[in-house]
Amino acid sequence: MLRGFFTVGGWTLASRVMGFVRDILIAAYLGAGPMAEAFLVAFSLPNMFRRFFAEGAFNMAFIPLFSKKLESGDDPKGFAQDAFAGMFVILSMFTALGVIVMPWLVTAMASGFRGDERFDLAVLYGRIAFPYILLISLAALVSGVLNANRRFVAAAAAPVLLNLVFIAGILITGLTGPSATDAIAARIGQTLAWCVPVGGIAQLVLVWWAASRAGFRLTLRRPRFTPELKKLALIAAPAALAGGVVQINLLVGRQVASFYDGAIAWLNYADRLYQLPLGVVGIAIGVVLLPELSRRLAATDTAGGRYAFNRAAEMALTLTVPCAVAFVVIPLPVVATLFQRGAFGPDDSAATALTLAVYGLGLPAFVLQKVLQPLFFAREDTTSPFRYALVSLVVNAAVAIGLMPFVGFLAAAIGTTLAAWAMVWLLARGGRQMGEAARFDDRLRRRVWRIVVASLGMGGCLWLGTLLLGPLFGMAGLKFLALAVLVAIGTVSYYAIGATIGAFALSDIRSAVKRKPRA
Repeated sequence: MLRGFFTVGGWTLASRVMGFVRDILIAAYLGAGPMAEAFLVAFSLPNMFRRFFAEGAFNMAFIPLFSKKLESGDDPKGFAQDAFAGMFVILSMFTALGVIVMPWLVTAMASGFRGDERFDLAVLYGRIAFPYILLISLAALVSGVLNANRRFVAAAAAPVLLNLVFIAGILITGLTGPSATDAIAARIGQTLAWCVPVGGIAQLVLVWWAASRAGFRLTLRRPRFTPELKKLALIAAPAALAGGVVQINLLVGRQVASFYDGAIAWLNYADRLYQLPLGVVGIAIGVVLLPELSRRLAATDTAGGRYAFNRAAEMALTLTVPCAVAFVVIPLPVVATLFQRGAFGPDDSAATALTLAVYGLGLPAFVLQKVLQPLFFAREDTTSPFRYALVSLVVNAAVAIGLMPFVGFLAAAIGTTLAAWAMVWLLARGGRQMGEAARFDDRLRRRVWRIVVASLGMGGCLWLGTLLLGPLFGMAGLKFLALAVLVAIGTVSYYAIGATIGAFALSDIRSAVKRKPRA
């Protein structure tokens, strides 16, 4: 399992690094201006429905059923083929409908745009980008087939292609376009919109090719509503509703931010930063843990399932708690170094850094959700996460809307963070009802508090390092070196403190990922 985690995490890290390069270029050319905000809202539409249909509801229901068919040999290829054909038909119709009603979708996402140029731009960009939902949903299904077969490389590498398409598009347009700043911004805005479906095609082709090589060549054919698909739909329905609640949480945040110029861009850039550890750790663990638990449950291996769950939770906390502390202690040096240039000024850096600190407080919760949810999905229980998501929706809406008159756009980030912790508490409480398979073991309990202590000690070292290196962050030629030194200080201090007090042992990781010799 840990080998799979490091495979997915490594490729996700590469994708996030490419995503940083993409966002740095967008910030440099578009800043937090109207075209940047219009594109970010347009791009968020297919991504929102992607999490609703594919990576959320559908895959959470599909992977456990498909994994059990793999374990028993009950025609897994036929099941995957029927699901692929059914998803193509349904999402083709949904895509056409979304393009038609795009003005209403943009209003639902950012009603504060109405009446200014951002609205028309968002509608235009949204209509170009929306077919991505069809492409990425099919790619997510094929990725689920690969992950259930413990073939993680192609599915984890696919997002890298999307970011490479973005980077190439921005650079080519920026270097070959007119010299006027406004004209370049307009061209880059449209280029970004077109890069979305092009990147989706690249992702789908990669995972489809990998699945074909693995013996699962999925083709288009007339869909059949088999008993297995009926069961899949019944399990996916509550997960879809839960995904809808999660997306409403995001809508609440964007609605609050849309009433403040530049706020959507600030939230997005902060989101990109905390998505780095979330993607590398949380998403990687979720991708690997769900099929692992599903197969162990199918084989009635309760002890193995509990061990896998606890080691995933331990790994998640070991790698994300220090990231959370760093985001709270040094958000401004990170944001200013990575994004402050061109159209992205000091005020933008300050607002983004404040948002990042709030998101940092919720980072462990975001990651723990990825660890706890597979406990339910592997048991084909999608109803409980739906009920918990409703509670988190109430928390998010009450906090974001209630605090908006007092703290402005920052209320959106505070609501998101508190809702994430509420969701974790509910998932953990619900998991206790599953018996020993979902209980924390003694090793995890011993190490959790040590991880927190090591992270806080690292935070103190980072704070002192910022005091010493502060003047270097004001020098364009040295700020990257200063940030690299801060990263080194954090890494060394966390490892030294953690290893001394027994928060973790690298020998555990080495022994887990060491390949056994073939017979």
